[in-house]
Formats: sequence, structure tokens, C-alpha cells
Amino acid sequence: MAALQRLAVMDTAPEEPFENVVALVRTVLSVPIAAVSLLDADRQWFKARSGVDASQTPRDISFCTHAIAQRDPLIVPDATKDLRFADNPFVIGDPSIRSYAGVPLRTPDGYNIGSLCAIDTQARDFSPAEIAILDKFARIVVDELELRRIAGRDQLTGVLTRRGFIQSAEHEIERFRRYDRPASLAMLDIDRFKSINDTYGHPSGDVVLRQVAMVLDTVKRPNDVLGRLGGEEFAMLMPETDQDAALAASDRFREAIASARIESLCGAQLDVTASFGVASLGPATVDAEAWLASADAPLYAAKRGGRNRCMAAGFNATA
Repeated sequence: MAALQRLAVMDTAPEEPFENVVALVRTVLSVPIAAVSLLDADRQWFKARSGVDASQTPRDISFCTHAIAQRDPLIVPDATKDLRFADNPFVIGDPSIRSYAGVPLRTPDGYNIGSLCAIDTQARDFSPAEIAILDKFARIVVDELELRRIAGRDQLTGVLTRRGFIQSAEHEIERFRRYDRPASLAMLDIDRFKSINDTYGHPSGDVVLRQVAMVLDTVKRPNDVLGRLGGEEFAMLMPETDQDAALAASDRFREAIASARIESLCGAQLDVTASFGVASLGPATVDAEAWLASADAPLYAAKRGGRNRCMAAGFNATA
């Protein structure tokens, strides 16, 4: 449990490296279902999944519970003939699991925290070559989890921390100086966030932060970079994007947040909006902090102008 907690990955938004792995597992092993499964005290949670709708299941009925109890891969050629799984609800019901191959995800300090699994709805034998491929993919997953931790991921939302975002912005500034390629940055602040905490409590505020991060991660392009700067303030880095295009993109982000269904822990529907400030990269931008500062001014102009709107440097607005 401590090894899993150190990674700060549970309940974070989907991330492309893990989604790519499960897609490759499905293709290479010709299975309908693949998942990166992680186990905490009482549940199995999928960091990435393909071919299955549920985002989590009870731990006590998960195949992964058995996979992490051993060092070698867990191979189940026919679950209906295996006493451990014959009456499992996922075998006798949807998704009708018949065969399973799971490689434990072992951290560098030697703890199994979950598994990378390939699942078929037909009984089958997984060949040694296929298990070797699955094992290599599992190593990639563990490497990505470690890189994610090192890169400075926010524990609550799964997006980059301020430090990680600043590093990404500095790389973009260097690319601008070297190749003269456009880039823009948007800062956003959740409107009236203090009142959400005051009315519904900080745990509901945390739900809002996670949901906003998930909405932004879903709407952004694959090469856009999302970070949480602190509190209810986020930033989006948009490579190959001039200020007008970044303003239009930010308005899409704004609309996505405003239309998202977000509920407090008590089930109350919350009207969540955000204000945006946009600034493009230019020769006068000396570093990432200065770039953020250039987006900070239009952000607060948007807040003063009524909130739930986007403004760019020079105070062009959309709402």
C-alpha cells in the first residue's frame, strides 16, 4: 500500500502512455480486453483499460488479487475450469472472462502494486512468446509510473505540478528561440472556488479539482501540456499555436468545463465555471515565470469582467 501511495496515481485522469500500452496489448496479443490494474486495500482500479466499461471493481473478486500474490505471470487458460474463478461474477456474467494473462507490476523496490493483464472471452493458451511480450509491456508501465512520479505529478489531479509545468514551458521557450515556432499558454482559475469549499466542504472541492482536470485532459490535444499551478489555478501549454488559435482553444476548454456534470460528495449539482488568460510566446519572454505573468494579467481581467470568459494579452475577450 505504501509503494502504491508513493506513486500518487490512484483516481488520476487517463494518461496517453498507459492508454497506448493497453491498445498495443490488445493488438499484439489479439485479445478483446486489456488493462493496467492497480490494487489498494479494497478495490481494483484501472489506470488504463480497453474493452471494459468499469473503472474499478471490488478487490476480492479481481483476478489481479491473485496475480500480485506471486512473482511470475498468472496464466488462466480457462477460468470456468479453475476453482479460483469458476464462480467469479466476471466469469459467469459480463464480460464473460474465459482466459487471463496477468504480469505483476513490480516497483523498483520490489513491491507488486497491480498487473498488466490481457483477457479473452474465449478459452486459450498464451504462448511463452506472448507472455514475454506482456512482460516487456509491464516493464514499460512501471517505468512510466516512475517517470510520472519523477516528473512531478500533482497527487490530487494527476496533472503536472507547477515545477513540472515550468520545466515543460522552459523547453518550449528554448524551442521557440531555436526554431522560431509559435506557442501559447493559458492560465485558468476556477470561479468562486472558495464558496464551493465553504458550502460543501474541502473533499467536494477536491472532487471539483479532479473533475476539471479530467475535462481539460479529455478536450486538449495530445501535445498540449496541462499543469496545476496551485490551489484552483491550472495552466495549459499549447505548442504550435498562435494567440488567436489559443484563445479559441481556451474558449472550448471553458465551454467544456461549464457544461460538465460535476456533483458534490452529497450529490448536489455544482455549476462550475472557469476564467482564462492567454498569452503567446514572443522574443521578450525571458523565462517561464515571465510567460505565466503575461497570461496572469488577462486572467484577472477576465475575473473582473464577470468570470466564465477568456481574455488574451491585449484584453481581447470571448465569453
